[in-house]
Amino acid sequence: QVQLVESGGGSAQSGGSLRLSCSASGSIYNLLGMGWYRQAPGKQRELVASITVGGNTNIADSVKDRFTISGDNSKKMVYLQMNSLKAEDTAVYYCHIQARVRIWSTPSDYWGQGTQVTVSS
Repeated sequence: QVQLVESGGGSAQSGGSLRLSCSASGSIYNLLGMGWYRQAPGKQRELVASITVGGNTNIADSVKDRFTISGDNSKKMVYLQMNSLKAEDTAVYYCHIQARVRIWSTPSDYWGQGTQVTVSS
């Protein structure tokens, strides 16, 4: 069983900052990557940023230069620093990891419960 617990969501003014954290626990044999997705009302879930265990990052164009993703593999934690927030960043943000739970198992995707981020203009 793999659990992801997110924290750090909330409300901010346009131009402000928030920092999201996610902690993964449970039977993780091999962590492959971590990231953040978001889903705004009436829209599909979209990738915000991801990071591999090797440190390679992928940042969505819509947040590039404003958001930074970082991770701590030993602690199985991933962070999203969000600066210069805009109203269009308002969404539920979901933590995601890809991992193996056993040595020969297929990599699987795991999701957090989501944390609301609301940016007011």
